[in-house]
Amino acid sequence: MTTLDSENGEGNHRSPEILPDGKAFVFTAFRANGNQIVVQDFETGERRVLVQEGTSARYVSTGHLIYVREGTLLAVPFDLASLEVTGAPVPIIEGVMQGRLSRHAAFSVSRSGSLVYVPGEAQGAANTLVWVDRTGAAEPLAGPLRLYRNPSLSPDGQSLAVTVVGTGNLSDIWVYDLLRTTLTRLTFEGDNRLPIWTPDGERVTFRSNRDGGPWNLFWKRADGSGEAEQLATSEINQTASSWSPDGQVLAFYEGRGGEETALWTLPMDGERQPRLFLQTPFHESSAMFSPDGNWLAYVSDESGQIEVYVRPYPGGTPGGKRQISTEGGNEPVWARDSGELFYRSGTRMMAVEITKEPDPPEILYQLM
Repeated sequence: MTTLDSENGEGNHRSPEILPDGKAFVFTAFRANGNQIVVQDFETGERRVLVQEGTSARYVSTGHLIYVREGTLLAVPFDLASLEVTGAPVPIIEGVMQGRLSRHAAFSVSRSGSLVYVPGEAQGAANTLVWVDRTGAAEPLAGPLRLYRNPSLSPDGQSLAVTVVGTGNLSDIWVYDLLRTTLTRLTFEGDNRLPIWTPDGERVTFRSNRDGGPWNLFWKRADGSGEAEQLATSEINQTASSWSPDGQVLAFYEGRGGEETALWTLPMDGERQPRLFLQTPFHESSAMFSPDGNWLAYVSDESGQIEVYVRPYPGGTPGGKRQISTEGGNEPVWARDSGELFYRSGTRMMAVEITKEPDPPEILYQLM
């Protein structure tokens, strides 16, 4: 029904509703610089932005769209015939619960005009970093409350590089010192996400769209000195996954919107020219080097659902792969000193020992 305008920062489309005449629908386009409420014609595919900074739009029989912006429910006059907003928005209710990242608002309205909603504030505005052992027992860290995402543990185990979501859903990379319990900002320009450490612990690699274009690969010294250096340039979004144990090769993946993705490697010697590792008609991502550098774990939807696979490295030749997960799998991570591979399967954390004949996956614990 829709196609992401990833060149203009659209990350996903949510909260669709078909309008009463059945000829068009409204939905929310989530963007890096703010969300938009959009209407699209079923027949022509033509779309038009109706509201800047809003989410979860619903049409009501009074001839209005109601939607939420930062926890406030608003109504704006809307003409079904022309599919245009015809006036200024008016606040109706303050304090409607709203997800911090998804921005989905907890309300609904009946055809007769009755409204139901959950009172509250934006949820998930802050969370806590925790240690989790193999049984699922969690121990909170002493760091400040922030909206944390994508924690990455340093090779010496003494620091975390982490994405911190700020205002306007823009993110930066911060480094949390586990010994001193201090949180230090590492990036200051653009939108920066998904950090990973180099094996020597000297730098943090991340993706950034600081020039307003596609997400490209950067790294910066972990102590904050110097400027961020761009590692690769592409018109297609890039995301760093892992470094080879010797720090000489970076595995990453490229993809745009709903198109298929491809796995690449970036040698750090010579001219640093990316090399294609795996490209299929399916979506592959999250390529993770094993501790010995002989395998790459990754996820693919070639079976019809996302599963975890491994392939020998270098090479990536057809037939060299093994499917590891059996009931869906995502976010593979290797143990640092063995061939054990962890991954998430729905709400379960799984582990499997990768040998010549991999053992059956073991359920470690159920995610909350």
